[in-house]
Amino acid sequence: MKRLKESELILNPDGSLYHLLLRPEHLAGKIILVGDPQRVPLVSSFFDKVEFKFENREIITHTGYLNNVRLTVMSTGMGPDNIDIVMNELDALVNVDLNTRTIKEKHTSLDIVRLGTSGALQADIPIDSFAMATHGLGIDGLLHFYKHGDIGDEKMAGAFEKQVQWPKALPAPYAVKGSESLEAMLGEGFIKGITITAPGFYGPQGREIRLKAAYPEMNERISEFRYNDQRIINFEMETSALYAFGKMLGHNTLTVCSILANRINETYSQNPKEATLKLIRLLLGKLSGTII
Repeated sequence: MKRLKESELILNPDGSLYHLLLRPEHLAGKIILVGDPQRVPLVSSFFDKVEFKFENREIITHTGYLNNVRLTVMSTGMGPDNIDIVMNELDALVNVDLNTRTIKEKHTSLDIVRLGTSGALQADIPIDSFAMATHGLGIDGLLHFYKHGDIGDEKMAGAFEKQVQWPKALPAPYAVKGSESLEAMLGEGFIKGITITAPGFYGPQGREIRLKAAYPEMNERISEFRYNDQRIINFEMETSALYAFGKMLGHNTLTVCSILANRINETYSQNPKEATLKLIRLLLGKLSGTII
């Protein structure tokens, strides 16, 4: 059996993974990913018991129990590049024997839900509502660095590229569906649609301060995109990568976001912390089977 090289799977002296600082016993089977490190203790404050706390750079991890359900909450920081690190190392924790550096014969699948914030791309989506990404549509290019097989919706990506007149200078878009089982488990209370993932917050999402966006008309075209009665409902920076790695590595992944901004109406939440707190309560209740 092939042994993974030390330069490919980097471990710390205590046997933990290089970035996450975790060993397999530190991880639950149900994981909540958040961008903001400060959101980790906010989520775990609802736990009945916290077993483990680890911190490295922008990655903070708390594992504990809520209503006898074991949960891990972890911050990823911002962007698809951080999802690349987190998803590869999460998978290694359950599907690689870290002692022998070999891939396990029996595959373990994790349930991973990203709890994020985002901006709506449709005028009728209210501020402080909750979005669920049925698909992640990536304009970040990360997937193209992997041999990914048939994990994406090429027809959706092709329709998007054609309808919005996607510039040849930018990475080819890709579309990946989220987990249907997690979508069914979380149920109602969300506006569902396609989430578009950008590799940045300003220019890639059409924002301008002193630098001018190369394609200022792109947000309008994106909001007008339609495919099989589906539309793009929001912009953020992680979902397409999360869904792509979920499919490639065999994990269930789904993103839910609080809508803090409406890019079409040019409005922003008056109480963003409260909106996100409500989403945290909703998600924890769904995952643990209790009212928070």
